[in-house]
Amino acid sequence: MAKNVLLIGQGGREHALAWKLHQSPKLAKLYAAPGNPGIAEFAECVDIAVTDIEGLLAFARKNQIDLTVVGPEIPLMLGVADRFAAEGLAVFGPTAGAAQLEGSKVFSKGLFEKYQIPTAGHGAFEESKAAKAYVRKCTPDHTPVVVKADGLAAGKGVIIAQGWEEADAAIDYIMEEKAFGEAGNRLVIEEFLEGEELSFFAISDGSHFIPLLSAQDYKRIFDNDEGPNTGGMGAYTSPPVYTPQLHDQIMEQIIAPVVAAMKEEGLPYLGVLYAGLMITPKGPKVLEFNARFGDPETQVLMPVIETDLIDILEGAVEGTLDQLQIEISKQACVCVVISSPGYPGTYHTGYEIQGLDQLSPDILVFHAGTRTIGDKLVTGGGRVLNLVARGEDIKAAREKVYAEIGKVNFTGMHYRKDIARRALT
Repeated sequence: MAKNVLLIGQGGREHALAWKLHQSPKLAKLYAAPGNPGIAEFAECVDIAVTDIEGLLAFARKNQIDLTVVGPEIPLMLGVADRFAAEGLAVFGPTAGAAQLEGSKVFSKGLFEKYQIPTAGHGAFEESKAAKAYVRKCTPDHTPVVVKADGLAAGKGVIIAQGWEEADAAIDYIMEEKAFGEAGNRLVIEEFLEGEELSFFAISDGSHFIPLLSAQDYKRIFDNDEGPNTGGMGAYTSPPVYTPQLHDQIMEQIIAPVVAAMKEEGLPYLGVLYAGLMITPKGPKVLEFNARFGDPETQVLMPVIETDLIDILEGAVEGTLDQLQIEISKQACVCVVISSPGYPGTYHTGYEIQGLDQLSPDILVFHAGTRTIGDKLVTGGGRVLNLVARGEDIKAAREKVYAEIGKVNFTGMHYRKDIARRALT
């Protein structure tokens, strides 16, 4: 039977999900709340905020929604999955309790410690004096240390401090100055790990899980990983560091134990397990978990997943993932994010976007922060567009996207020139 699907969210991740959902022969109608001008090509956009849980629930009831897919993390933390499930509505995403895996660094670190899941050494603190004392104890030679706000901080709540003075400043910035609001009421001080970062994605139904694939993203605003952290400036699939041996280690040492641990804690995890890992000389270690698809990683995952996305999401909701085989293309995929001038700091919006109609049909365009004024498409956020290309390998996909990106234009547009370059060296 064809399904009515509600997609919650409005960014580049949700545009990629809408693009993939639209390909399903099982789809009757797709709605997006609130959506964006790009998503509107595939879905009917409805003006309901992602935080309006009761409004989303009323819409789902009225429009006979068969499956709700939650894109961003905030509605998950607010309990959208709990509320929908309590009303008997199928929803893909973890409960608020299970979403603590992302929503609280203190919770997740405690879980990793209890179940011996490899991660960095750490301490959790509720007041700055104790946090500063811990820094001096764990880094007597002033080596780097990582300071993390406990709660959600839009991908910007992690500070790598080079020595005690920077660590003290980061602690004060988070706990005393409240740079991230209540997210900084507690913080985690963490050992600085050396190695290569990797994002890994799996889907869990609470008891079973299926791996998807790996990606690397680029968090810094400028080339060569310089400048402040952002929500993500680009990504590519299956980096060279991701070997079959590493895949087995991630499955056995991290994903399987986390699924089992959450179930043991009475918080069975239904949704995306997005593991941010550091591949160290001693093997993979968890930096953090996220409770949803990554952004911009989703923009490179969806084009290479060949299995019907509705089948995958329903398998998770129904607890039947152990009966599903997922097909993934051998192609590589590269995404480059175009941002507004000034992002991730103060930026202006409303600049007209030109040139999208000049792009090759091989280029996928996923809108992140756009809006329309009359018949014009204009910038509407910090991260504005995602340009995505597939190729037989990373080099081919990268060349495709960079050959086309110069056709797009708006005032002050910025993008990194080095996305996926490390994979070629």
